[in-house]
Amino acid sequence: MDWSNIFPILFALSLAIGLPIALWKLRKGGQKKVEELYQHLQGIGVKASALEKGGGEERKGQKRSWGHRLVGTIKLTDYNINSINVIGVASQYGVNYYLDFLVNRPSFMGGSKKKKSKMSTKKSSLFKGKVIGIEWKGDDFLVQKLNFDYGLKDKLLQADLSALKGGISIYPEPKHQYARVRTGYFLPTPDLFEAIDIIANHIKSWY
Repeated sequence: MDWSNIFPILFALSLAIGLPIALWKLRKGGQKKVEELYQHLQGIGVKASALEKGGGEERKGQKRSWGHRLVGTIKLTDYNINSINVIGVASQYGVNYYLDFLVNRPSFMGGSKKKKSKMSTKKSSLFKGKVIGIEWKGDDFLVQKLNFDYGLKDKLLQADLSALKGGISIYPEPKHQYARVRTGYFLPTPDLFEAIDIIANHIKSWY
């Protein structure tokens, strides 16, 4: 039996069967994720309002690839975070959801090129150790501000960072004049929401 020929066939079959199922689940379950997050934010005292489909903030989260969908947007009032996009990514293995916290930055249209930045953690032991350190890596200007904000660092160290499911990444989007703070889908505690809003405040001075 020539396994080199069988594996591509099995992969194609899993793609043909699994992906349509995942897209169906994304259409069915995506809006529930938006509603769940919206109700949770209101429950912790965050001023939030769900945007109707087709709103301006939604267009900022337009799909980036096949299987990548914006399933809803929640507008925030009186925060450094302007809105939150709930993103669904479907593959033959299922559906993963992400949150994009959007921060408007018109000044991105000029100046030096901005780089992606990401939070990395140091643990007390290799497996299931406690997070004892946080460091930001990426854009020189932004990570310097984040690394020297010891109040933000303490707030993140005291939080349950496992809820973030993959950490925190910051993506500049100069074409759309905003930045995305991306995490896995989660229901933020008041402290974690405040931490992300502090990050958004640093992004606003990123020029």
